[in-house]
Amino acid sequence: MSISVRQSPEAPVNGDPHGTHPPLSLADLTDALGVGTSLLVGRYRVELSSGHWWWSDELYAMHGWDRREVEPGLQVLRSRKHPDDRVRTVRAVGEALRAGRSFACGHRIVRKDGTTRSLIVVGQGRRGVPAGGPEVVGYVVDITPVQKQALERRAAWVVSQAFVSRAVVEQAKGVVAVVRGIDDDAAEQVLHDAARSVGVPLHVAAEQVNHALRTGEKPGATPAALNRALGTIHPVERPRGRDPLLTRRPRRGRG
Repeated sequence: MSISVRQSPEAPVNGDPHGTHPPLSLADLTDALGVGTSLLVGRYRVELSSGHWWWSDELYAMHGWDRREVEPGLQVLRSRKHPDDRVRTVRAVGEALRAGRSFACGHRIVRKDGTTRSLIVVGQGRRGVPAGGPEVVGYVVDITPVQKQALERRAAWVVSQAFVSRAVVEQAKGVVAVVRGIDDDAAEQVLHDAARSVGVPLHVAAEQVNHALRTGEKPGATPAALNRALGTIHPVERPRGRDPLLTRRPRRGRG
């Protein structure tokens, strides 16, 4: 198969001395593009006039099928979609196929072994060759490895934050226990009661107590300083996670 490259003055190739860009080696291009996690990519083609589908071997592999097992099509796609994504995805793909336009969507599939995979599908309508009939061609990318890595990083971050939060609580609890001459359980209950009284999590209350003890007028762990530190516990406004532009209600027309 031959690949033709359209040249333009803005993007010369093969080291045109009159161009504005130096020649690019395959090694440089690989180094620039070949970063991150390697993903499985499959190709497909749909002839709209005949309804004929073609899948690459990678696309069969993503769904857990052998090429000889199934004939690709909308019904086959529907059978593997995750129940929560099935109606939305089939509708989006069906509308794009009927209109012959480009589309992109993400969805999950459930393979025959019960495992779930996350896929990104992109497609573009074009005129087929040589018959000239409309067709849709595109790629399917299995992003499950990237999603798994993101979840693992998130889990590691949560565990790390849990250790940090617990260390903060243990520090404040130790001060309360020593200053008031009580055991660890009683000291933690003091912090719990103080946190509950203002409606903040335990680790937030402990952090505020530790900060007050470090930065008070007379830094140190005395009964008076501890009482003042416990009195500084206050609610913390949580950051809003919603964009006002996305949550703004449309105005009703005057009728």
